[in-house]
Amino acid sequence: MSQVSTASGHAPAGHGAHEAHGAHATSMHVDSRKLGVWAFIGSEVMFFAALITVYLIYKPRNLANGGPDPKHVLGIGVTSVLAAILLASSVTMVLALAASRRGDRRQFTIWMLSTAVLGLCFLGGQAFEFTELIAGEGITMSTSMFGETFFILTGFHGTHVAIGVIWLLATFFKVRAYPNSSENVMDIELAGLYWHFVDLVWVGIFTIIYLMPDFAPAAEMLFFHFHL
Repeated sequence: MSQVSTASGHAPAGHGAHEAHGAHATSMHVDSRKLGVWAFIGSEVMFFAALITVYLIYKPRNLANGGPDPKHVLGIGVTSVLAAILLASSVTMVLALAASRRGDRRQFTIWMLSTAVLGLCFLGGQAFEFTELIAGEGITMSTSMFGETFFILTGFHGTHVAIGVIWLLATFFKVRAYPNSSENVMDIELAGLYWHFVDLVWVGIFTIIYLMPDFAPAAEMLFFHFHL
């Protein structure tokens, strides 16, 4: 069986990675790069939470001004498929990391590339949805508050997916170019952390915007109270 990552000719992938990352470890024995990725994810979670809140706050104002009703213009069919695609990509990402830890280069290649391809499929589906809204419904960022907040929120997430695909492919080609590098397992794990974050964000967006279009949290009640 070919090896994805080894510290030497006799060391398994996972063992070599832990030794090599001793220089990166913090006093808590956590890789500093992993802490950095977690910190970045934490900041992005707050940013997405803010975007979702803005969308919910302005939804009643959009309807009051005669803007499009999300229940009537958003198709749950396509977005359900997109949600399934991203959830499947999380599974393939887990399998890619597991293969790298076993040193199974062939399985790593299959699952890592599958994850990237699923990400590209999601982006293609999102582009289709945007085209339908713009060409079919005449909704753009300038036509209504719904269009502005919806495209900013989902477009920002799509940008994160695109960044994730680039990260996955860059990691894949690095591992293929340097199969004996002890950094490989950690590199794959970091890419996986980001990818799972992107997937979970979409679950939140899909649930609140598509599955629960009549969702009326405190954000909407604040709108009516303060007449924003």
